[in-house]
Amino acid sequence: MAAMNTRAELEKTYRERALKLFPKICAKCGREFTGKRLRELTVHHKDHNHNNNPADGSNWELLCLFCHDNEHSRSMNGDWYDEVTPGEQREAPVTFSPFAGLDALLKKKK
Repeated sequence: MAAMNTRAELEKTYRERALKLFPKICAKCGREFTGKRLRELTVHHKDHNHNNNPADGSNWELLCLFCHDNEHSRSMNGDWYDEVTPGEQREAPVTFSPFAGLDALLKKKK
């Protein structure tokens, strides 16, 4: 339980600092957040390291909930796929074309 309190306290601290440093605008979509909606603005760690919290905020950006989720899902998707170097082929080439012959079928109906 103590670790959770420490983590929550740490998040509160860098969130407060980030809200003082940056305009209350999502860095991705540009929406502005005020009042009760300010809670929808999150602090995103650019390097994904929650322990990297420099005082100048250089590892943070404010993102709305949607953009923050999108940012993390893009990162997770990237982890699932390896990069293919140019000229390298991973698997057999795709030979199936779902729309092959569609033009002939459409012409037939006329």
